[in-house]
Amino acid sequence: MHAGVQVKQAVMPAEMAGWRLDRALAAVIPTLSRERLKVLISAGNVTVGDKIVRDPATKVTGTPDISVAIPNPAPAHNEAQDIPLVIAFEDEHLIVVDKPAGLVVHPACGNLDGTLVNALLHHCRGSLSGIGGVERPGIVHRIDKDTSGLMVAAKTDRAHAGLAAQFADHSIDRRYKAIVAGRPRPPAGRIEGNLGRSSTNRKKMAVVSPSQGKHAVTHYTTLAPLDGAALVECRLETGRTHQVRVHMASIGHALLGDQVYGGRGVRDHRQMLEELGFRRQALHAARLGFIHPVTSQALSFESNMPGDMQQLFSHLSV
Repeated sequence: MHAGVQVKQAVMPAEMAGWRLDRALAAVIPTLSRERLKVLISAGNVTVGDKIVRDPATKVTGTPDISVAIPNPAPAHNEAQDIPLVIAFEDEHLIVVDKPAGLVVHPACGNLDGTLVNALLHHCRGSLSGIGGVERPGIVHRIDKDTSGLMVAAKTDRAHAGLAAQFADHSIDRRYKAIVAGRPRPPAGRIEGNLGRSSTNRKKMAVVSPSQGKHAVTHYTTLAPLDGAALVECRLETGRTHQVRVHMASIGHALLGDQVYGGRGVRDHRQMLEELGFRRQALHAARLGFIHPVTSQALSFESNMPGDMQQLFSHLSV
């Protein structure tokens, strides 16, 4: 170990003879992505035998001893804060958390601290290998501040790249539970409609014409009819900003408590929600399934609705 640099030693198995150097190193050092290794090789941080190699395409020959000098990740700009977290799963590559409603995911204007990122920087201190060379968790998806439920974050470059690829090809199993105004007819269906910024309010998303926005598909199933409402499960085929909220509102069944997309049906429940002290959209990320980007293990997690949604469900049960 040198000051500010971690040195990893790797011995290439004979079966990797003929492989590109970056590919072979990615296979034997699972915490580093191939893209990160290309940068390190090009910067002269990789020694094969006693020779510095700067070409990622160099072919591996024999079973050489290889040293990779990895600069310690630069400190994150955001502050690490001791904020309690509910951990559903964690290993050296990634972490799955059950986010409470009210917790912002990422620092931004108006929320510079007190976020999930601040909490992860504290919880994962010393175990973040550096996403792109910076000590930070890899946020590959977000859920709204006032939505509760499961989220995954990467701790290494390799995990970050692998998770991002799965979200990009829509292979992640993401299912939400929502309490909506009215009872959908039919009780199960498919909602397809491109989502983009509203032309009348740039802070809102809207269903837009097929030539605009991003393709979005939501599959919904009614789980239980309620008093003037319903508990539904929404499975995301795509993952767009506010997708469940906008799509359900577009078919006349906005989420109870949704101050942005709620219509008349939501307003009809307003007094009841105030009496219960329910002050958010009734949406919970209840299931998250994906392939571990390093071990290739199929992982699936489920989270029960939190207490405020359970209370709302019980109050509306018929």
